[in-house]
Amino acid sequence: MAARVGYRRIYDSPTPQDGKRVLVDRLWPRGMSKEKAALDEWLRDVAPSTELRRWYHHDPERYDEFRRRYFAELEDPGHRAALQRLRDLSAGATVTLLTATKDVDHSEAAALAQWLNDS
Repeated sequence: MAARVGYRRIYDSPTPQDGKRVLVDRLWPRGMSKEKAALDEWLRDVAPSTELRRWYHHDPERYDEFRRRYFAELEDPGHRAALQRLRDLSAGATVTLLTATKDVDHSEAAALAQWLNDS
């Protein structure tokens, strides 16, 4: 039984409802200590490529195309181990994907949560 995969900003205070907290950004968030982040995992290998991240530049008008390209990247063998780790973590447990992005609803965390919940 797969559990719910959610997403939030890493700068928001942790809550018990978060379950396993997993950072999915390639870069460590500015000003965030490891203690304050309260992470269970940092899976930077599941993040979008630097090229895709730069192309997207968090432009909401590009979000649909970003998601399409990101989902295509997730099929690449370089993401396989990190994706399997996320699947393992979410098997029967709640997982919250964390990102430093200000517009969390148009982030790789939101796209990845959708991808995991739909698969």
